Amino acid sequence: MSQSAIRSPVSESSANQEAPASAAGPLYRVDKFIVPAAGRDEFLGRVRDTHDVLRQQEGFLQDMILEQNSGPGVFNIVTLVEWASADVVGRVSEAVARHHAETGFDRQAMIARLGITADIASYSRIPAF
Repeated sequence: MSQSAIRSPVSESSANQEAPASAAGPLYRVDKFIVPAAGRDEFLGRVRDTHDVLRQQEGFLQDMILEQNSGPGVFNIVTLVEWASADVVGRVSEAVARHHAETGFDRQAMIARLGITADIASYSRIPAF
C-alpha cells in the first residue's frame, strides 16, 4: 500500500456522528475502513469531498486522512477529525447530509458497491493522560 496522509490544520469532518453524553472538551471522530484496491480512488475522492465540507464547519479544529503503509492491521484508510466539542455534531451531520443530498451521493450504496468495511466512532480524551 502506498503511504499518504492529508492533513488540514485549524479551519472548519462525517454524517451520522454520535456525541458522547458529556460535551466538555474536544471530540474526535475516528473512522476506519477496509477499502479494496479497486475502489480506493473513488472512495478517497468522496472522502476528500466530504472533508472539504467538514473543514468549513464552525467548531472544526483539524483533520487527517491516513493510509496504512505497514503493519498487520486490517484497516487501510483511517480518517480523524477533531471538533471543538460534541455540541457541533448535530449541525455538522446536517451539513454533510445536505451536501450529499445536493450532490446525489449515497454513502451506504457506495460502501456496499465497493465492498468497503467501516468502523465509525467518536472518542474523547482520557483525562489522566
